[in-house]
Amino acid sequence: MELINPIYTDAAKVEQLAAEFQTSKPYKHLVLDNFFRQEVADKLYENFPSVEKLTKHWKGMNENKSEGSNFSDFDPIFTQVRNEIMSPEFAQWMEKVTGIKGVFVTDDSLGTGLHQGSDGSFLDIHVDFNIHHVKNVYRRLNFLVYLNKNWKDEYGGGMEMWNADMTKMEKVVMPILNRVLIFETSEISYHGYSKITLPPGETRKSFYTYFYTPITDPTILNKYHDTIFKPKPGDSTLKKVGTNTKETLKNFIKGQLKRAGVKF
Repeated sequence: MELINPIYTDAAKVEQLAAEFQTSKPYKHLVLDNFFRQEVADKLYENFPSVEKLTKHWKGMNENKSEGSNFSDFDPIFTQVRNEIMSPEFAQWMEKVTGIKGVFVTDDSLGTGLHQGSDGSFLDIHVDFNIHHVKNVYRRLNFLVYLNKNWKDEYGGGMEMWNADMTKMEKVVMPILNRVLIFETSEISYHGYSKITLPPGETRKSFYTYFYTPITDPTILNKYHDTIFKPKPGDSTLKKVGTNTKETLKNFIKGQLKRAGVKF
């Protein structure tokens, strides 16, 4: 793993991280600073594509951000990092650090890509979809690389990590350059970021990777759900009712389609 900061491949360090992952709160996670070699992180930052180069743009009640996995349109450094993260060696490292065996990354937009948010961007608190709706594999881990140089606290944009019953935000991870956040995706891994305030020319940038494991029990497929957004305790009544109604209806429809074998 040539692109990774060598301190993270040291055997003793891996053992330490494995222990930290298992005991972290509010759910299993790690925050790793200076994860890539500095020249790699700088190159990713300097060549991060514009919002216009990304292919998906979400703007609705619960999110305002852009996304793209069209790596052929990006600087080659992004493909180099993608190849590193998708390698068998990196999968083995993730297994040792998290204790989750058999992890892999799908070769599509639900495996790797870029996220970017302009001024006003936000991503409401949510848990992620649990099953890849096409490949029928089980989503287990998020691996997020933040790529924001000179990020200021007043911009906001920290990843909020909430407790299991959505009554308390227990941790905030600021999206600074070359910081990696790894966390287990589960039914209680509530996360997201509040509306950001940015000066002209600044955006919130990250490289995402989702790790999966095979499904050995086919009955799990009947428990499929899409992303589930949850309102915060301080949200307005209108926001709470709108979010809960939308998410219930969305997941009912998608669950029915999934069980019927319809691709969407």
